[in-house]
Amino acid sequence: MTARPPFASAILFGVFLSVPATSQSQTIPPAAFHRSDYERGLSDLQLLGKRIFEDVNLSEPKGVACESCHDRRRAYQGDNRSPIPGIAIGSRPGEFGARKTPTIMYMAYSPPFGFYKDVDAGEEKLEARGGQFWDGRADDLVAQPAVPLLSPAEMNNPNSEAVVEKVKNASYAPMMTAVFGSDAFADAKVAFARISQSLFAYEASPLLAPFSSRFDDTLRGAEQLTPEEARGLALFIDPQRGNCVACHAGKPESKDPAEWLFTDFTYDALGVPRNPAIPANADPLTFDLGLCKRPGLEAILPKEIPLASLCGAFKVPTLRNVAVRAPYFHNGAIATLRDAVAFHATRDTDAKRWYPSLKTGEADKFNDLPSAYKANVIVDEVPFDRKAGGKPRLDDGDVDALVAFLNTLTDKGMR
Repeated sequence: MTARPPFASAILFGVFLSVPATSQSQTIPPAAFHRSDYERGLSDLQLLGKRIFEDVNLSEPKGVACESCHDRRRAYQGDNRSPIPGIAIGSRPGEFGARKTPTIMYMAYSPPFGFYKDVDAGEEKLEARGGQFWDGRADDLVAQPAVPLLSPAEMNNPNSEAVVEKVKNASYAPMMTAVFGSDAFADAKVAFARISQSLFAYEASPLLAPFSSRFDDTLRGAEQLTPEEARGLALFIDPQRGNCVACHAGKPESKDPAEWLFTDFTYDALGVPRNPAIPANADPLTFDLGLCKRPGLEAILPKEIPLASLCGAFKVPTLRNVAVRAPYFHNGAIATLRDAVAFHATRDTDAKRWYPSLKTGEADKFNDLPSAYKANVIVDEVPFDRKAGGKPRLDDGDVDALVAFLNTLTDKGMR
């Protein structure tokens, strides 16, 4: 897979932000827009979004806020204190998700979900790219908030009107009328769109895309990588060794942090092991098929792309702040960063390290996919192009160097 330029100029301010907000000419409590030092750079709209984001009264029953599963100290992902690492528990006891909560940091750079032309090995093709969540089911970051707010497995609101009513009765409700006017809540459908707009404004703010890591400082010339970290970076971009940059995109010639997003926002099938800790996986016939089950996909699927070919594919995550985002992959099956890197190197050369054994003694490779879709897993691209018992593209020292480099991608203020 060839490296593709990241969407550094993608929709940072979507269509909702083009809707003009009213001035604060109305009478509101002076403390309504009080800012902490951390919030000092936020606009009124972004600050309103942050207040909504932090509101534990917006779930049913109350007690779960957006930040419950998107913890700032953990790079805006988390699990709401779930007993299953990485797999969030919803507002109702025993209601677990089936996927690891994705980070929302830097996701304002993701293009809208769609099928984009790409040139790979000299051949032009269409591929899925963009959107939000592991399967792209929200077209963009504007549409993203509605999903957890209304999902029975997450915040469990019965409808958008219920969310609007809760915001209307919140302590920060005067901020809504100050930003959107005295009729901010007059129409529930419009009010819900304004709530989504506010959340989007906060999620697209510099607080969630600070570009403040040691790697960013290195790009700016204010820091220097250690020899081990520099070796990890070289492996990261080497097309014959790590080849990480092919999907976790960046521009090796660029000193602009915004051109190092560490994702190309595409979808790949990696054959990650099944996570038996996920309650839904207790049924051996239940499989999370990812992109091919995205709601509404068939209506927009190009005729040259078979739907079945997308089963098992999940969105390529950014590697920014990856060191504080354990566990790893869409199902949280891999506990540590080092193992996540090692999985890429030895998935095929030492499959028994990652998969359970069949009665025949062989590894049950790609055991989180039905047999019909195992052929979708990447097996011909570096480093996933090795055979059982063969020499991996990366040895233990290489894995350590890559982990050292990945640790430089942590923004200041992360745990």
